[in-house]
Formats: sequence, C-alpha cells, structure tokens
Amino acid sequence: MRAVLWLLALFAVAAASALFAGNNQGTITLFWPPYRLDLSLNLVLLLLALGFAIVYAALRGLAALLALPHEAQRWRLQQKERATHAALLDALAQFMAGRFLRSRKAALLALAQEAALSQAGEQLPHSRPLRALAHLIAAEDSHALQDQRQRELHLQQALEQAPKHGNQHEQALREGIQLRAARWALEGRDARSSLAWLAALPQGAARRTLALRLRLKATRHNQQTQEALETARLLAKHRAFSATAAQSIVRGLATELLDSAHDPLQLQQIWQSLEPAERALPELAIHAAQRLMGLGGEATQVRQWLLPAWPLLQQYPSTLSDVWALKLVRSLEASLHDIDSAWLARIEAAAQAHPQQVYLQYLAGVACMQRQLWGKAQQLLAACSQQLPDASLRRRAWLHLAHLAEQRGDAAAASAAWKQAAQAE
Repeated sequence: MRAVLWLLALFAVAAASALFAGNNQGTITLFWPPYRLDLSLNLVLLLLALGFAIVYAALRGLAALLALPHEAQRWRLQQKERATHAALLDALAQFMAGRFLRSRKAALLALAQEAALSQAGEQLPHSRPLRALAHLIAAEDSHALQDQRQRELHLQQALEQAPKHGNQHEQALREGIQLRAARWALEGRDARSSLAWLAALPQGAARRTLALRLRLKATRHNQQTQEALETARLLAKHRAFSATAAQSIVRGLATELLDSAHDPLQLQQIWQSLEPAERALPELAIHAAQRLMGLGGEATQVRQWLLPAWPLLQQYPSTLSDVWALKLVRSLEASLHDIDSAWLARIEAAAQAHPQQVYLQYLAGVACMQRQLWGKAQQLLAACSQQLPDASLRRRAWLHLAHLAEQRGDAAAASAAWKQAAQAE
C-alpha cells in the first residue's frame, strides 16, 4: 500500500512539473556591462538545483573526510570491547565445561583488556559490572581448584566493583556474590562464615528460596536446630519442597529439638513452641511422649501428647508402620500405671470396636490390670498373647499373665506363663 501511494505521488509531481515547465515562458536576464545574458526560468531552476546538490555532496564528503580519525578510533574501541566480551563469555563457557584453569585465564584476560581500555581513556558504561562478573568467575574457578588465596582475593575485588549502595543492577550483583560466598563457605564446612555471609544480605534477599536453602544447611551443620526448624518452615511455605519432603524435614528437625531437652520442663517448652500442625504429627507426638517418659515426666501429660496418634492405632496397619505402632503401644503401656476412667473407657471402646486389632486388646488388658479388673485383664491378655507380632510384647503379655496367675494362687498357670515368657524371645 505504501509503495502504491509513493508511485501515485511521483506521478503527481511529474505531471505538475510537466505542466509548469512545458508552458513556462518566463526568462531571467543577467546584466554584466557591457554584456547581457538571457536565460529561461526552467534552466535557472535546474542550475540552482544542480548547484545545491553539488554543494551538499561536497560538504558531506568534507565532513566524512574530517571524521575519519574519529571513526577509526571508534572502530578500534568497538573491537576491543568485543574482544573483552568474547573473553568473558569464553571464561563462562570454560567454567561450565569444567575447564577451570582455562576459564580463569579467560577471566583474567577480560580484566586485562578492560583495564587497557580504561587506561586509554575509554571508559565502558558497564565497566564495573563487567569487572565484578569477571572477578566472580575467577573466584569460582579458584574455588574449584582449591586455591583459597586467589578465591578470597577475587571475591574481595568483586565486592569492591559491586558497591552496597550502588544502582539496582549493582545491588543484585552484590547479592549474588554474597550468596556464592556463603555456598563456598558451606562447601568448606565453615557454617559460621556461611551464616555470616547470609546475615549480611538485605532482608528481601535473605528470604529468597536459594538463601533459605543455604541457611537451612548451614544451621544444621552448625547444630542450630531451632533456627534450622524456622528456616524449614519458611521453605515449606515457599513450596521449595514437596509436601512429603517438607513434612519429613520439619519432623526430623523437631525430633532433634526434642532430643536436646534435659528435663521435663524444657521438653514441655519446646513442645509448646512447635506449631499446632507439627504437634499433630503422629510420629512426632509418639517421640515426644517417649522422650517425656524417659525424662521422668507425668504419665497424664504423656497420654495427652499421644492423643493425635491414638486414632491411627485403631486403623493399623493402614496408617501406621509396625515400628511406630509398636512405639505408640509401649508409650501408652508405660503411662497406664495411673490411668483415669476416661482413658480406660477410650481403650475399652476401641478394643470392642476392633476385636481383630491385637495391639488394642493388649492395651485394654494392661489397662484393666492397672485398674484391678483381674478377670477381664486375664481374658484380654490370654486372647492376644499368641497373636502379638512383636516378641517383646508377647513376653510382657505372658509376664502379666504369670503375675495374675500368682495373684489368684494358680501355681500351674503361673509356671506355664513364666515358661511361655522365657520362650517368647
């Protein structure tokens, strides 16, 4: 469409020129005594246009001639700048390929070429970020080559080229350098230095997923379980892990935190510091209850902590593994010496609702024995003593039966129960 419009415009100009020039009878007379020169108006206009074109071409040619030194200098600068960028790209490519010596040489070459440009008075607009990146690549290569002295040297020079209060691009570059330094310290098993680098980050950068991952590893290496747990919670909120992996990590850290308690009061404080969703984890509740029993805590508190895991025992083995089901049974058994009526009713109702569940039958028998319901305890323990999957629980069931037999004066039954207890292992 544009070409058609231009063609129409040319036709219009040609037609107008033909109409004007074809019937133009005007003349221009030049007087130069004693001479007189008569020229047609069309010829004068043509000569004027031709003269303007000649003068314009001459001026452009002169300008181009005078600009040749400047263009030559600009071309040389462009070639040097391209060579600097090519060296930096080569350094990055060699680093990615694992050729660390070649990569460091290329990075140093880029720095040397940029320095030559600066000494020549030609400052690149992005010279500082370029130097920072080159030093960072050289530091990465030195880290890979186990050259700590060169790594620290290039790291400090990279930080100098990315000031803390620079523009947005320089601040982002500085944050990247600090994150790399934290990773290097962590790989060198220097968790304190890694945490120091992470602490120097701005608040926004410190909450990024990469920084949180490094902080999680550093706090775990430095045995700062509380800080590691808080970091793991943040990572879980950022969806840095799958739901299963996040739950496993949080559960493991919470378990370590519970194991660090030295008395029941400290353990209760740690338990209350956990989030409600964490206290509802069955495995964590069972471990906390076991830990509380080991520290001499109250049996009432133990049973209270086991409430989240109790419903899962009724659905065993679909919801609990053998290991955790056995731990839950042992924890409950250890806390039944002062069992109240509410828990007794709860255990009896579960045993009646699930007669095929031997763990529930065993717990109901022990609970009845603690409440001096000898006949019912005898019936429940005798029914499950042969079916319990764990040898230690079978042994304990026979021991309880032996004590019950001795209490009612049945020596033969007691002897048989003692024999079965000895053979249970």
